[in-house]
Amino acid sequence: MNTNNQISKKKSLGINGFGRIGKLTVWHHVGRKYFDEIVVNLGRPAGTSLEDIAHYVERDSTYGSLHGFLYGHRSSPVIEHLDEKNASMTIDGCQVKFLRSERNPFRINWRDYNVRLVVDTTGKFLDPTRPPDHPEGSCRGHLESGADKVVLSAPFKIKDKGSPIPEDAVTIVMGINDSRYDPRQHQLISAASCSTTCLAHMMKPLLNFFGPSKILSASMATVHAATASQEVLDRLPGAGQKDLRKNRSVMNNIILTTTGAARTLSQVIPEMARIGFIAESVRIPISTGSLIILVVNLQEEISGDSIRRDLINTIYRQAAEEDPKKYLLFSDKQNVSSDIIGLPRAAVIIEGLETHTRTANVTIDLKKVPGLDEHLITSLKDSVIKTPVTQAVIYGWYDNEKGSYVNMLGDCVVSIADSMGL
Repeated sequence: MNTNNQISKKKSLGINGFGRIGKLTVWHHVGRKYFDEIVVNLGRPAGTSLEDIAHYVERDSTYGSLHGFLYGHRSSPVIEHLDEKNASMTIDGCQVKFLRSERNPFRINWRDYNVRLVVDTTGKFLDPTRPPDHPEGSCRGHLESGADKVVLSAPFKIKDKGSPIPEDAVTIVMGINDSRYDPRQHQLISAASCSTTCLAHMMKPLLNFFGPSKILSASMATVHAATASQEVLDRLPGAGQKDLRKNRSVMNNIILTTTGAARTLSQVIPEMARIGFIAESVRIPISTGSLIILVVNLQEEISGDSIRRDLINTIYRQAAEEDPKKYLLFSDKQNVSSDIIGLPRAAVIIEGLETHTRTANVTIDLKKVPGLDEHLITSLKDSVIKTPVTQAVIYGWYDNEKGSYVNMLGDCVVSIADSMGL
C-alpha cells in the first residue's frame, strides 16, 4: 500500500479556531480516539514557537492539566514529538497539526490535509446565507476549501432577518432532534449553544408529558459563567457600540446580557413556536458552571389534583432513567456550580430539591379577549371567568464548557463522521 492510500484511510478532523471550545474539543477527541489526526487552524501566529502552543494545550486554569483529565493526577504529560518545521505534535498518540496563516475559511484549503469534516469554533462565521467567498469569511468557505460537512459550535445568525435558513443547513441538539440531520441534504450543521442544549433537555420532558397546548407560557434566565467575549477590566466602548455593559469588568460585576436560546429552541423543538417564551441571561464572575431557571405556566384541569412538585420531579426522574445517552440527569442532592464542572455528557442536571409549584386562579374578562364572538359573550351570565393555573419553577445545571457542551458537540461530530463513512 502506498503512502497516499495510507493517508486517505486516516480519520481526520478539522477544527477552525482555538479558543475555549476549540481547545477543549481537541481535549475531547484526543481522549475519545475516534479520529487518527486533527488539523487545527489557528488563523494566525501564536507565541514564539510550537512549544508555546503545546503549553497552551497542556494546561487549563479551569480543568487542570490535559494528562490529569485523561488519566488522573498521577499521570505524566502526553504531548511529545514536537515538529517545528511541520507545525505538528503528538498528543496521547494522536497526530495534531497546526495551521497559522489563513483566517478566512475560503483560503484554508482543507483538502490538502485530507479533512472532510470541520468543526468551526470561532463563533465568527454563523450566517449560512453568505457566499463562500465573502470577504469577511463564511462557513460555506470551508466547503469550497475541501470540507464536505461543517459543524458550528454556535447557533446560526442570519444578518438579513428576512432570509430563511437554507435547505442544506440544520440545527440539532443531540438527544432531542438529531434524527433531523440528513447526510444527503445537510452540509452545514449548527450544534446550537450550551444554553439552548440545556434548555431543550429541560423543556422536552414537559412537552412529552403535558403537550404544548397545556403549557400557557414559559420563561428562562440563565445564570451564566463568564466568556471570552467579555472584558477583564473596564474598557472604553468601540465606535457605535450601544451595550455599555459588555465593556465592564467580568471579574467585578454581575452583568445583564441577552441570549438567543429562545429563538434557537424553536428550531430544535418546533412545538415551542406555539408557546410564548422569554429568555434572558445574567453573566457572573466564575469560569464555568451555569444554571437555567425555567418558569412554566401550566393549564390545570377543572377537576382533579393540582400539579405539584412531586409530579414535576417524577417527570424528570423518569425521563432521566429512560434516556439511553444519559444527557438528562436528575439530582435530589444539594449542589453548587462547581459540583457539575466536567460532569461528562450531561446536557442538564435537574436540581430536584429546588423544584417549586404554585397553583392559583387566574381571572379572565372575556370581553377583553380578542377574537371572541360578541353574541357568545352577551349570552353568558358573567363574562368574567376563573381558571386554575400552576406555575412551576425548575432549576437545571450545566457545564457550559467541557462537561456539557463540548462533550455533546463531540457526540454530534462523531455521529456525523459515522454518517460520512469516515
